[in-house]
Amino acid sequence: MRESGPSGEFEIGRPGLGKAALFGLCPQCDAKSMFAGPVAFSEKCDSCGLDYSRFNVGDGPAALLTMVIGAVIIVLAFLLDIAVRPPFWVHALIWIPVTVAMVVLSLRATKGALLTLEYRNKAGESSAAETPADSAL
Repeated sequence: MRESGPSGEFEIGRPGLGKAALFGLCPQCDAKSMFAGPVAFSEKCDSCGLDYSRFNVGDGPAALLTMVIGAVIIVLAFLLDIAVRPPFWVHALIWIPVTVAMVVLSLRATKGALLTLEYRNKAGESSAAETPADSAL
């Protein structure tokens, strides 16, 4: 059953975009089976069999997050340095784990959101049978 909400149409009983992205829920059946590792997708859903490999998430989320998280970390590091002037090793001790945590957590959520959006919009990799034959020049 489909209903119209403030942000467009959605299916009743399916996870919302934020919930699916944050918890790695299958966009088809709501099972927690989207990820096999911290940021690696599973081959398919264990519950409903949805093939995750047909979706092309690509490197878009990683490129965007590199720029955004990099800018945030640099600003925070400068602010800390201006306020306290800690030695370099303190910066390394703080910012390396913070950067890794921010990248892994946000990359997982961003990739999950993109896969969910591709599923909802029926986007995915096309096969050779679905594409028209190239015309001879």
